Amino acid sequence: MAVPKKRTSMSKKRIRRNIWRRKGYWTAVKAFSLAKSVSTGHSKSFFRATNK
Repeated sequence: MAVPKKRTSMSKKRIRRNIWRRKGYWTAVKAFSLAKSVSTGHSKSFFRATNK
């Protein structure tokens, strides 16, 4: 027989949501940093073709 689960507390819910948001924030920071280094030509891991 199905039993209803206990309700998750607001504090636990807030903690989980903040962890999820923080992951997205750091991913965006890394992506922006990589984009800046590629656009300025300082990137060591990406090579851009130059027009000659």
